[in-house]
Order: sequence, then structure tokens, then C-alpha cells
Amino acid sequence: MNCRLIAALALLVLSFGTVASAQKLTADVPYVENGHERHVLDIYTAEGSSGSGRPVMFWIHGGGWQVGDKSDVALKPKVLTERGFVFVSTNYRLLPEVEMDVLIRDVAKSLAWVHRNISRYGGDPDRIFVGGHSAGAQLAALICTDDRYLKEQGVPFDVLQGCVPVDGDTYDIPKIIMTAEHRQALYGGRMPTFGHRQKFGNDPEKHVDFSAVTHVAKDKGIPPFLILYFSGNPETRAQARRLESVLRDADVPAKAFGVRDSNHSRLNNDLGKPDDRATGELYEFLDPLVGDK
Repeated sequence: MNCRLIAALALLVLSFGTVASAQKLTADVPYVENGHERHVLDIYTAEGSSGSGRPVMFWIHGGGWQVGDKSDVALKPKVLTERGFVFVSTNYRLLPEVEMDVLIRDVAKSLAWVHRNISRYGGDPDRIFVGGHSAGAQLAALICTDDRYLKEQGVPFDVLQGCVPVDGDTYDIPKIIMTAEHRQALYGGRMPTFGHRQKFGNDPEKHVDFSAVTHVAKDKGIPPFLILYFSGNPETRAQARRLESVLRDADVPAKAFGVRDSNHSRLNNDLGKPDDRATGELYEFLDPLVGDK
């Protein structure tokens, strides 16, 4: 191995070391005392940062409400801590171990813990942004429109400063169920044994209640929304535009932004890349709401 190659490898290792040390991870913090093994969250802060009052991004992972983990955050902690955020990623109990209403309340409990404790990590408890991918997008949108869950935890709704759901297909659950069942009636094939109808409970009233669009109303304090979606998927495209329309009708600032050159996973994983269009939209959305960092 020649000297130039050795030097190049050393520089590469040094570069990765710099990236790794740019953020500090406080892992597996319990948000429920003596709770379930999934009642934990991760907190990312900029390495060596000091001071307080930093905006908080609270992230909810996807996985169809059945799988997934808080570690599925890709570049987001790095790029957002560099922009002055504290980044929090949460776990929650999953289907079918618990039912959907319990799962949602886990997320609300986690956000409540953040509101009460994040100042110890330099975060501002009154400037919390909520985001999530796929199933996490549904949970983020619901937490930011149905204020009952946070009220149960004693958290004022006005701590929410913005919502970023990424490629969800269940902001209007009755419509996605009707779409799937109409397609099956037209073209045949087996319906999933544990599809959206079963996941959200067979009671149609639950389908309505777990839909973010149901709870949108004027003068409720709903934060601004940036709804990112993969435009090559007709379901997520339709759901994003549906949520955008309902929010705008209630005078809530909302923008649905689709990316065609992507897919369901890449849209989430590419957030933070310099030339990524969705990333640019994310920064344009966050920066004016954050103000001085």
C-alpha cells in the first residue's frame, strides 16, 4: 500500500470521526417510569453545544404500526442538530400487542415527557415540531390535530410549532379503506388479513376518529403543516392533498410537496442530503418558524 493511499484512508477515517463526533446521542431514555421496554426515546444534541432554548424535532418512526424502531432516523439528527435543533426519536408499543388507541397514547406520553424534561438537554419545551414517516406520519398528523391526546397528558397544544408528516396514507382512513376494498372488488385478489380496517379496529367510527382530517378546525391552534409525499404513489399523493385541502379550509398554513424521483423509503432516508428537493422544502418550512437560533 503506497503512502498516498494510506494518507487518503487516514483522511477518510478522520472525516468519519468528525461526523460521528458532531452529535451526541443519549439513548434509551425511559419516558414512562417502570414502563414497557419500548417506552424509551433517543435524544440527539450537537456535540459541545451549550445554552438552552433550542427548538425540538420530535420524530415518530414508521413500520405499519407493527414493526420499526427509533433508530430509523438516517441523516435527520445530524443535519437538524447542525441547524440548532434538539432531535428526539421515540419508540412506542406496537400492534397487535396493544390496540391503536393505546399506541397513540404512548406517543403522547413520550411527547409529554419531552415537554417536561427537554430543557435539561438544551431544548425549548414550548417549541416542539412533530414529524414522522409512514405510520409515523399518521401518528404525527393525528397528535397535531386531535388535541385530546396531549390534553390527557397535561401538555398545552400551543407548544406545537409545526408538523412534518412524510408519505403517510392514512390521514383519512375511511377513504384509504374504501380505495383498497373497491380495487379488490374490481380486480379480485385477496384482501390482507390485517390491513387498515383491522389495524384501526373494525368499528367504522374508529376509522373516522383516528383520521387527522376529522379533527381539523379553525381557531384550534393547529400548527403549520409540511406534508411530504412520493408522488409516484397514488394513495399517498391523494391522502397528502386531502389533508392539505382540509387544513387550508380551516385557515391552517399547509403545503403538500411531492417528489417523483424517489420511493416510500428513500423519501424519508434522503432527508438531509444537500441536493434533495424535499430537504430544501423542509428547511424552508422550519427556518421561518424557528426564527433566531
